[in-house]
Amino acid sequence: MRVLGSDAVQDPSKVEAYVRAQMESRKRAHEAANAARKLTKEQARYKRIKKIREDTSHAVHVAVYRVKDFSNPSHRFKVETNANQLLMTGLVALHNDCNVVVVEGGPKQQRKFQRLMLCRIKWREGKRGMVSNTSGSFAHDDRAVTSELDNDAGCRLIWKGTVKQRAFDKIQFKACPTELYAREQFRKRDVEHYWDLAYSGAILESLDN
Repeated sequence: MRVLGSDAVQDPSKVEAYVRAQMESRKRAHEAANAARKLTKEQARYKRIKKIREDTSHAVHVAVYRVKDFSNPSHRFKVETNANQLLMTGLVALHNDCNVVVVEGGPKQQRKFQRLMLCRIKWREGKRGMVSNTSGSFAHDDRAVTSELDNDAGCRLIWKGTVKQRAFDKIQFKACPTELYAREQFRKRDVEHYWDLAYSGAILESLDN
């Protein structure tokens, strides 16, 4: 400090240049350290995938859901987006009042996806016929619809378990005009029993109602 003080008296510009050089040096060192710590986009993507991906070489966890109404586009978006983000594979067969969702993955992935299907998505939102009046309350005709919907779980977990290998290589939505066409989509992958289980349950449920 004394040297700088002496130099400041003799040559102020010299001291200023010295201080600026020191500050610039520290700035470059700081930026270099940050750059070394910062992951590239590809490295960040790999790290994110590594965190999500689970080892399914020994067993693949499978879950089968049945959704009564899949007409709300936001519900489809949430299911597809979350399945892709969780790196899950499977098939969503869209057929009238029996929409079957089959997803494959690891146990952690399945837990997160199950929470989405059974808790986070409000399946009754946007259902056909469920319209409120301008006051925000349901009119007389709406109450009958609401009463009927109250008996509907919206989404049911039909089965979950493990298999030796995946039947699908990605998540896919398939519009199925007939029950036979829907079943065929699963039969192509030798997993038609997933459809049979869900569809038979829907038939029994309709008979009970």
